[in-house]
Amino acid sequence: MTSTYADHDQFDLHPALDSLLLSDVIHPSRDLWTPRELRDLTSFVASELTTGLLQILDYSTEHRWWARLGLTEGVELWLLSWLPGQGTEPHDHGGSAGSFTVLTGRLREDYRYPAGPIRSAVRDTGDALGFGSGRAHQVLNPFEAPAATVHAYSPPLVPTREYASLHDIPDSIPPLPAQRLPLAQLRQLADLEGP
Repeated sequence: MTSTYADHDQFDLHPALDSLLLSDVIHPSRDLWTPRELRDLTSFVASELTTGLLQILDYSTEHRWWARLGLTEGVELWLLSWLPGQGTEPHDHGGSAGSFTVLTGRLREDYRYPAGPIRSAVRDTGDALGFGSGRAHQVLNPFEAPAATVHAYSPPLVPTREYASLHDIPDSIPPLPAQRLPLAQLRQLADLEGP
């Protein structure tokens, strides 16, 4: 594990947020999180740890910026920034459930469930959503102001799959992995991965 994270037996936390509050809410012993639990987590972190998040937050003109806030065997937690014009490719989360809460600014999300229509929504500051493993989306900042978001995924460090278009997602997205990985193995993967 890199030295930028506080290292504990059951979880890793970003050192600027290594607090009793955050270690209590990430519940290191929980296996998998539901979309509702993930939404509650990102919403809580965005609202209760705002000052610490804003101190960590950075922006990059070259690409979206991100920092891992926490990692357990059951969940990963991220802070992302979005300058105007930045966004993701269409992707799914490889079978993980996910969530994001808009910390600052606003974003547009285009999303689709297999065999369903493509939908779009503007996500404003404070908006939080959780989603199951069968959802693909693309998140963009087409607005004039920067934005920041808090994301969570369970199980953690499952690779995303990118698509040329949301029209290209398969009829079904594979189910969640059968078991979570030990934290030691996740730490090795964490050094190689981004959100």
